Amino acid sequence: MSRYDIHAWKCDRPSAFQGPRPLVHDAGIARQVEDALRDHFGTGHVAVSPGGGQGSHLTWEAVIDSQPLFVRVESGPEHDDHLAVESVILDRVRDAGVPTPKVIACDATRSRVSFAWQALERISAPDLNRWHKAGTLDTPRIAFAIGKAVARWQAIAVKGFGVLDASLRGGRGTYAEYFLLNLDRHLAFLVERGFLTAAEQPEIAAEIRRHEPLLAVDRGCFVHKDLALWNVLGTPQEILAFIDFDDSISGDPLDDLSLLACFHDAAFLQAAFAGYTSLRPLPSDNLRRFWLHLLRNLIVKAVIRTGNGLFERDEGYFLIGNGSSGAALRQFTRERLQLALHGLREEKGFDDL
Repeated sequence: MSRYDIHAWKCDRPSAFQGPRPLVHDAGIARQVEDALRDHFGTGHVAVSPGGGQGSHLTWEAVIDSQPLFVRVESGPEHDDHLAVESVILDRVRDAGVPTPKVIACDATRSRVSFAWQALERISAPDLNRWHKAGTLDTPRIAFAIGKAVARWQAIAVKGFGVLDASLRGGRGTYAEYFLLNLDRHLAFLVERGFLTAAEQPEIAAEIRRHEPLLAVDRGCFVHKDLALWNVLGTPQEILAFIDFDDSISGDPLDDLSLLACFHDAAFLQAAFAGYTSLRPLPSDNLRRFWLHLLRNLIVKAVIRTGNGLFERDEGYFLIGNGSSGAALRQFTRERLQLALHGLREEKGFDDL
């Protein structure tokens, strides 16, 4: 399917919030994964086991003739082929000087199996969120390194705006067209589900419309669009790989930096901005653009979290901190959304994060 009308895949895909998807350890899919790998690599020596991923793809760890791989599968009813696009992106990001897993193989045609799959170099390290939840992450060092990575991948040449295709071209003619895509629907969904009040919906929409001139971006830059510690692999002191570029777009330089503020405090943001500015200057109107993108990203995250019932989960879920709860995540999401709204309106600094 085309992603032309998609602002964020996890909440705009046709099958979003339509019930649970197949479990990662489904024996039938596992056998098909083995068969697909055996067929592609031309060997009978293939073994797979559940990969334990918590994202939107089914995952397996595989060994093919003693080579360890990490396999991701997209089995949704949309027959989405975007894993092929992401495979191109992973190589381009690595060429820009940012570590990513190497793509060993990918088949998004569904010509031999009923799903798209991607086989990646297996990185022998957990995601950084594990160290963060354990309290052992060297946060200032890691945040600085993330900021530098954002600056590096913004050097990748992209065209158009919005969700990228394999030629790294976005399907929208203007950035405002992408940014505002499905906004009214997202806000209406949050009112319907009781996350926002009926009075908050027009207030948020009006503030975004008032700042629409900030969206007059002449040329887009590469944006990861799902930047978070669980999409970075490494040790408590070192980043080994950035992963999950499935949502990447051509957009605004402040977008990825604002995503960090969906989860982290002022000290983290200051370190990330310091890393960024060590390689690349901030654009004009950077504070207002930061708050505007934080507000839009929090609307999307609120839709995803509400639609998937994440506010009813416990601390076992990767988004929820140790000793916390889904209810606390809901409160944090609401508070951060209101902070972004007031930050945009009053052009605040980072101190309130």
